[in-house]
Amino acid sequence: MAVKLRLTRVGSKKNPIYRVVAADSRSPRDGRFIEIVGRYNPQTEPSVIELDEEKVRGWLAKGAQPTEAVARLLKAKGIA
Repeated sequence: MAVKLRLTRVGSKKNPIYRVVAADSRSPRDGRFIEIVGRYNPQTEPSVIELDEEKVRGWLAKGAQPTEAVARLLKAKGIA
């Protein structure tokens, strides 16, 4: 099972808010996930990025691969 750290959209119409989740790479974007590790709201100024560093580092240590968007969020928060 390949695990990815990726974004899942949870906001309403024209109001995107995203969760950062650990999910099986075969599951759909807004479908099943393993664990929520943070959230991202691009609509505020500045954007709100909340990540549980302990959970994120744990998933990265287990071999989870972040998507490009999540990799940018991790870089912005100083988690590599």
